[in-house]
Amino acid sequence: MRRRMRSVRARATLAATLVVAIALVAAGASVLLALRASLIGQADAEADSVARNAASALSHGLAYNDLGLPDGDENPVEVLDRKGKAVASGEDVEGMSVAARASDRLNSVANDDAGDTDEGLADEEDALEAGDIADETWYGEGTATVEGETDDYRFAGVDVVTKGGVPLTVYAGAPLSAEQGAVGTALTAMLIGLPLLLVTVSGVTYVVTRRALRPVEGIRAEMAAITASEDLSRRVPEPATHDEVARLARTTNETLAALESSVERQRAFVADASHELRSPIASLRTQLEVGAAHPELLDVDGAVEDTVRLQRLAADLLLLARLDAGERSADARLDLAAFVHEETGQRVGDRVEVSVDAESVEVAGSRGQLARVLGNLLDNAQRHTRTSVAVTVRRSGEWAVLGVADDGRGVPAAERERVFERFVRLDEARTRDDGGAGLGLAIARDVAVRHGGSLTVRDTPTGGALFELRLPLAKSDRPAQSAQPV
Repeated sequence: MRRRMRSVRARATLAATLVVAIALVAAGASVLLALRASLIGQADAEADSVARNAASALSHGLAYNDLGLPDGDENPVEVLDRKGKAVASGEDVEGMSVAARASDRLNSVANDDAGDTDEGLADEEDALEAGDIADETWYGEGTATVEGETDDYRFAGVDVVTKGGVPLTVYAGAPLSAEQGAVGTALTAMLIGLPLLLVTVSGVTYVVTRRALRPVEGIRAEMAAITASEDLSRRVPEPATHDEVARLARTTNETLAALESSVERQRAFVADASHELRSPIASLRTQLEVGAAHPELLDVDGAVEDTVRLQRLAADLLLLARLDAGERSADARLDLAAFVHEETGQRVGDRVEVSVDAESVEVAGSRGQLARVLGNLLDNAQRHTRTSVAVTVRRSGEWAVLGVADDGRGVPAAERERVFERFVRLDEARTRDDGGAGLGLAIARDVAVRHGGSLTVRDTPTGGALFELRLPLAKSDRPAQSAQPV
């Protein structure tokens, strides 16, 4: 049972049934209360009318025997004096028991047989003159016995003073049988209909929920199969609907596609890294083995070169691993112009002098990672340029633009995106001496993207390559936006 209640269908069905049950009970209670109040109001009006008709006759001096009171079983009537003695009553009325305020009124009158007049009652009666009828009516429930049968009634009590100055109280009742019958019928109908309606609601909710969640079960089963088979090329079924489940299926497939692409990229990355590492390691091992056997033949310079290449490749792979793991850039502010002057001034061994034309702009990011980007772009420019390498820094709207230009052969339009892929080297840069491992530009773009910017390449006016790094300006260095006309 507990396992069944763990399902969404069971919980949704139970929740819907409880909500409907609470709503129906509240609505039913409101209907019953409103129905009872309406019927009691009608009974009060009927009893008040009968009592005031009798009081009106008494106020005009009509004798008790000539009142013409209605039949007792329909509207029982009693006329009491101040001592609580019945001076007149309806036909076949054997007795009345009045509750609530009418009963209190009757008890006050009956207890006044020793001459101890209630002050409040005396005040009310003194306010009435001969032939007057009280404006206020007292209502209450009780029973009346007519021809030996006792039934429930709603009573109204009215004070009156006859023309002879005799204070009386007229009590008239209206039967509650109609109210009790209507309320009982409505309650019976609710007690029968409520369970049937709840069963219907729970059944419909369960069926509808099961049909709505059927695609979810298909998605779950397919995901379980994908996990078991490790085949990321599979996709979950997408319903033809346009609801949340369909969007879940589409998002799941997009996630699977991204995961498949990431896994394939990692596999290719590992394969390429292994290939790149194999050559310098094999060369270094060969040189060391030859040097061990024939020390005079040891190529120390070549061994050092291979070791440096391995060191750079290991550093590149480590940085890519950190970037792929989601390493966030430090939020440090730096002046891009001063940064470029400092970094270019520290370079040694460049075959072409680097010229700098920089405008002072501030950006936020990791100084170390941005230095790596600038160094990779300058290394690439030094590798392909003929006579000049130029670095520029300028402001463009809310962006800081760092450009590195050379006068080499440029990058063909068809290769301008591929050149940023990992381990990709164009034909002219495939030798160990001319080109690196093909990671420099890939690292530079990854760093640019993680700083909220971009890295692109295009031709210079002289035909060389211009790499442009765009970074968002620091918040305090951004130009204020002009107000737009309304």
